[in-house]
Amino acid sequence: MKIEKTDINDLYIITPEVFRDNRGFFIEVCRKDKFKEAGIDVDFVQFNQSQSKKGVVRGLHFQWDKPLGKLIRVTKGNAFVVVVDIRKKSDTFKQWFGLELSEDNKKLLYAPSGFAAGFCALSDLVDVQYGYTALYNSKAESNIIWNDLDIGIEWPIKNPIISDRDKNAQTFQNWVIRPESELL
Repeated sequence: MKIEKTDINDLYIITPEVFRDNRGFFIEVCRKDKFKEAGIDVDFVQFNQSQSKKGVVRGLHFQWDKPLGKLIRVTKGNAFVVVVDIRKKSDTFKQWFGLELSEDNKKLLYAPSGFAAGFCALSDLVDVQYGYTALYNSKAESNIIWNDLDIGIEWPIKNPIISDRDKNAQTFQNWVIRPESELL
């Protein structure tokens, strides 16, 4: 397992070693000891999966009480996964990072608590799995509009399919002035 730091504080790309034979393959998705060695000292307490069709954009989602970190992987298809550092005291505040994750490259992205996350489905069907470091709390979740001009994400598609919830998300600037933003 190769664990690489990115240019954004506390954000990591994990590339598992793939063991292949005539039956298929085997990978270690998460190993606490190797994660801890690399600086990822967390426990994952919930796992979720979503499926999206080509052209769907989900996000940018985050939770402010209790903030949660995410271990993100694609198990079917390919997606452009994006995270934004929304930790006000971080040196990389408001910076975004995007990476194509796929069933072929088997890479994972770990974003600690204090990041908003989203993705764009690039193949006909995409299955995305998330490991959370805190339990999901529907009363303390929020989102920032996917195409916020202050953030300036360079999405690989035009005219995405977006849920009403994500279409009506707040801007980054509106989120910054809200009281719960102090919790990240």
